[in-house]
Amino acid sequence: MLELDLVLLPFLDNVYPSLAQEDKERYWKLLESEDQDMFGWFLKRMDPEDKEMLKIVEIIRNNTGLQPS
Repeated sequence: MLELDLVLLPFLDNVYPSLAQEDKERYWKLLESEDQDMFGWFLKRMDPEDKEMLKIVEIIRNNTGLQPS
């Protein structure tokens, strides 16, 4: 999904390298999720039920320009 690329590619370039190993592992688990679920999570339409997944989703939300100014 192109929209996910627009969120995740800048995150990978700018934030991912500085993440703790645990968060990097959460990120890779996130990529196993359905595109539609991730899209809803990043747009704050819903949160993942898994609390570990929610941690990485919040990190991405806070570092991709999706947060209000």
